[in-house]
Amino acid sequence: MPRKYNHYLLEKDNRCLYHMFAAEIFMHQFLLASAVRTMNPEEADWFYTPVYVTCDLTQQGFPLPFRAPRIMRSAIQYIAATWPYWNRTEGADHFFLAPHDFGACFHYQEERAIERGILPLLRRATLVQTFGQRNHVCMQEGSITIPPYANPQKMQAHLISPGTPRSIFAYFRGLFYDMGNDPEGGYYARGARASVWENFKDNPLFDMSSEHPSTYYEDMQRAIFCLCPLGWAPWSPRLVEAVVFGCIPVIIADDIVLPFADAIPWEQISVFVAEADVPRLDSILASVAPEDVLRKQRLLASPAMKQAVLFHQPARPGDAFDQVLNGLARKLPHREGAFLKPGQKVLDWNAGLDSDLKPW
Repeated sequence: MPRKYNHYLLEKDNRCLYHMFAAEIFMHQFLLASAVRTMNPEEADWFYTPVYVTCDLTQQGFPLPFRAPRIMRSAIQYIAATWPYWNRTEGADHFFLAPHDFGACFHYQEERAIERGILPLLRRATLVQTFGQRNHVCMQEGSITIPPYANPQKMQAHLISPGTPRSIFAYFRGLFYDMGNDPEGGYYARGARASVWENFKDNPLFDMSSEHPSTYYEDMQRAIFCLCPLGWAPWSPRLVEAVVFGCIPVIIADDIVLPFADAIPWEQISVFVAEADVPRLDSILASVAPEDVLRKQRLLASPAMKQAVLFHQPARPGDAFDQVLNGLARKLPHREGAFLKPGQKVLDWNAGLDSDLKPW
């Protein structure tokens, strides 16, 4: 691929190496050196197109969703015009990283993401994305849900003694209200975070703040339960951090699809709380039997569990890169109808918003 689709975007703003969407960069680096890569396209089961759409950042360091569809369309136009492989399947044997809040719907607000829908040219491709929610416009059948990127070296540097008592009952650091986009708190996180704050801000069992202290990682290792509520999207890096630090994830995100369910027994290591039940969060957590807490903690202590949620550099056996490859392997052989008849067309290259059709 021409460097304008990946390396130049990274050179322009390397902050995207460090944010929670960085899996698209590290997946590219992993595959370049992977033993599963072939230089003979006729041998390939899958084709991967490295496009760093989350490296197009605002001044504040957030990915700009508005140009992402144009970048992706331009990349697909390039591979369709340069090689025959896209055209024989219209993307059915291609996979793309789409780590935006709502995947290939390319918007951080759910209402707008639903209006946009998945970029039409990607509707036959396999999307490898952090967003996962059942029965949602922005998650098409066959997608592979991955964890957000969290820096393994950074977390490793903050490990404390595993014998440290867990003296914090429930822990959370993060926004409760997005004052810039939703000052009332009813739309952001579907009101769940606002409800957590209003109901438990004065409860001594809950260690919560919108401040992010330097001891954040150490504090998670001293906590029994770590709250993982949805934000603009259902997922967040807290899921990864909780698993790595052995803190029982309290998942507050209705219909969430969690990453690598075949490798990570989320039902056994987590507590799931419906968004409508947030006002009862204290009694729900207090009712978890001590033996269940210990069982969940023992499972979370497994090195394989922690490995599966991390994108290590260099890669390690069983890590998140391996889990992505496992997910792709399970989708083989390709479904009936993946390979088109000569001259057959399925996708409409003119479909989509007018703003997305402009050249990039």
